[in-house]
Amino acid sequence: RPGSMIVIDEVQRVPELLNVVHGLIESPSPRRFVLTGSSARKLRRGGTDLLAGRAVLRTLHPFMAAELPTFDLDAALRLGLLPLVRSSTNPDDTLRSYATLYLEQEVQLEGWARNTGAFARFLEAISFSHAEVLNLTNVARECQVERKTAAGYLGVLEDLLLAFRLPVFARRTARATTAHPKFYLFDTGIFRSLRPTGPLDHDRGFTDGNALEGLVAQHLRAWIAYSRRRADLFYWGTPGGLEVDFVIYGDAGFWAIEVKHTNRVRPEDLRALRAFKRDYPEAETRLLYRGSERLLVDGIL
Repeated sequence: RPGSMIVIDEVQRVPELLNVVHGLIESPSPRRFVLTGSSARKLRRGGTDLLAGRAVLRTLHPFMAAELPTFDLDAALRLGLLPLVRSSTNPDDTLRSYATLYLEQEVQLEGWARNTGAFARFLEAISFSHAEVLNLTNVARECQVERKTAAGYLGVLEDLLLAFRLPVFARRTARATTAHPKFYLFDTGIFRSLRPTGPLDHDRGFTDGNALEGLVAQHLRAWIAYSRRRADLFYWGTPGGLEVDFVIYGDAGFWAIEVKHTNRVRPEDLRALRAFKRDYPEAETRLLYRGSERLLVDGIL
């Protein structure tokens, strides 16, 4: 009926509204609410009613390839899949301004980082960790701040839903695994916009490979969220250098996925997946690459 559903956007701006929402949900004539926001930090710090048991949490992600009328992989690797960027008449400018204006506005508005210059240096430094095992001490050294400060900046990115970390998969492990998580920015375009591209930053292969891996990561996260199937996303790595980019584990299934920015599959590309398959024969193994042939090698598709 009219008025039975109320939508409140950016609810974290006025956390006290949650107390009002709670009261209306419990009233004799309950209303249905849709509450959206881009940060939970202010809500948690404000000591407000977080509607535990009365609200269902859903997450929205950048577009998936299947949601678009046409999908251009190279364009997605360069510009990402943010709706704001995709709908822009000048996507390059929109992407550049998103990382600077949006982040600066959010950070200053919430008072999360007093030194915006140091935060800007952190954003550039952390871009080199995209799709890599995260060493926060090195990031802090690179942007000339204390490790505690860098950890706080990382928390800001995660609370703004702009970045996430993948833990290492260590269930029933038969060998030693790495201890540090992998780091990803939430959209490949944001990674591209933050990653320096001057004359001294010429490692194009690194950038393209990490962009592809990040694009797969954001698709897997979206698929898990939208399918509502119980599953978690991990990576697998050993101190000896073996690494599988993604492990999906849960009621939805058990997959190990390696991503390679290459047009042909070499024997060494399958080494980590073979090792994972020996330790976890229950897993389905997949290798994603840029070639045109669909191959099956040693049970790896």
